[in-house]
Amino acid sequence: MPPVIQEQADAWLVNDTPDLPAVPVDLLYDADKDPRTVHVAFPGGDDWAFGRDLLEGGLRAPTERGGIRVWPCGRTQLVVENHSADGVEVVQFDSAPLIRFLHRTHTESAKPPAHA
Repeated sequence: MPPVIQEQADAWLVNDTPDLPAVPVDLLYDADKDPRTVHVAFPGGDDWAFGRDLLEGGLRAPTERGGIRVWPCGRTQLVVENHSADGVEVVQFDSAPLIRFLHRTHTESAKPPAHA
């Protein structure tokens, strides 16, 4: 059974308010539940789920699927835009924690199970 991979990262909600503090989010991946999906869990219970490949592709070039758009912003940032019935939410991330997280989703889920 592959491990559930969870890491914390900071996100910045993009809106008209200047100097907003970073919001801590949890990055989650559970290969047993869905090996193609990653989750971003926000404080308060909001959870964005989208394809791991969408996030990986968005680190290199603008990409979109359904209501999610992802694109690099400079060399060290990533923007995720979520379109839903409630409106549009835009969040910016540092790329480095996302790259580390995605790398772990590949390497740790590929490890053979430990024997007891």
